[in-house]
Amino acid sequence: MEKYHFIGIKGAGMSALAQVLHDLGHEVQGSDIESEVFTEHQLRDKGIKILPFDENNVVEGFTYIAGNAFMNDHMEIKKALDAGYPVIRYHIFLADFMSRYTSIAVTGAHGKTSTTGLLSHVMNGDVDTTFLIGDGTGFGLENSNYFAFESCEYKRHFLSYHPDYAIITNIDFDHPDYFDSIDDVVDAFTEMAKQVNKGIIAYGGDEYTRNMKLDVPVWFYGIDGDNDVKAVNIETNSKGTQFDVYIEGEKIDRFTIPMFGDHHILNSLAVIAICYLEKLDMNNIKDAFMTFGGVKRRFSETFLNGMVIVDDYAHHPKEISATLETARKKYHGREIVTVFQPHTFSRTETFLDDFADALSESDKSYIVDIFGSAREQTGNLSSRDLVDLIPNSELLDERDLERLNSHSNAVIIFMGAGDIQKYEKRFTELLS
Repeated sequence: MEKYHFIGIKGAGMSALAQVLHDLGHEVQGSDIESEVFTEHQLRDKGIKILPFDENNVVEGFTYIAGNAFMNDHMEIKKALDAGYPVIRYHIFLADFMSRYTSIAVTGAHGKTSTTGLLSHVMNGDVDTTFLIGDGTGFGLENSNYFAFESCEYKRHFLSYHPDYAIITNIDFDHPDYFDSIDDVVDAFTEMAKQVNKGIIAYGGDEYTRNMKLDVPVWFYGIDGDNDVKAVNIETNSKGTQFDVYIEGEKIDRFTIPMFGDHHILNSLAVIAICYLEKLDMNNIKDAFMTFGGVKRRFSETFLNGMVIVDDYAHHPKEISATLETARKKYHGREIVTVFQPHTFSRTETFLDDFADALSESDKSYIVDIFGSAREQTGNLSSRDLVDLIPNSELLDERDLERLNSHSNAVIIFMGAGDIQKYEKRFTELLS
């Protein structure tokens, strides 16, 4: 048993890794800000101690795992370094940890968390699989030979990893505070892909993945078309979506998933491809799909007073469109209302017109103030600039959420990567 202290334990990846190490029998604790973060509840449920940041937390006997959001001048990191205690950055520790397993990295501009959650759940229907998901969920299984994990491109952190497999859900321009162009993003993903050992499962409808020149085998997945792994004969019903899966021209089986929308079909194809390549039992895999309950903050539903209240992490235009597609297909004929919180000034400015186009797909949009970040407290625009581009949209303040009551029987989607949950929480309190 080792003793680990996580500096920034409420971070999504940090929380998940802390849970994995705890489940594997190690002594785990951590520190962070005192404000409530959605990742902390699972830590507390497992009895993992969460302390306020304090240099007195740093004592001899622990290995210190440092979150990537904190620099070396952070009080705890500095004290640990000065004292000569072992300090390991999150992505460096994870790179060493995964070397013990057959590892599957899930990466891409969008859909990483949903796909990692689905992959880990479905694989565990047949074989023990340790996993780490970007919604703050992690689970360690002592006898597992597999490790499924979310692998983030931000600041090229995924270049620390050399996984056996990689799922690439797509390549798109995001994180404009770090990447300077789509070419910069493609270069990062290409470099990552060259570090994969056994094979890559990549979305075949993405021009950038199609143009990669790699030595490792690549299986492209998609709906119909020229793909190695594809879904055909797609049907939807009250239980979800059904489709036949063909791999390299051979019909594997017909699958049912309890989800709606093309992006969920695509995520499922990537998962099925991994299971096929590792020769898992497809009957067990089919059964596991039907018990998947989703991941945190991805179309998470609450039903109150005839309304469907949805919490969703979408914070990029393409993610917003995917969420709205799910809402339309699942709740056909109902009014779709979005309450959107733009995340960071640089992203809002870069994708302003794209955000407007995506949000225009809802029947009514409410926009709250832009959520900044530790790196970026102000910018050159405000939420008013977005409202001016969206027909039938309004600014919304936390103090006047009662306005949402006018949308009886609607699907109201609270979307964003900041603290949009406080708006949702306040509104559900009003309804209750």
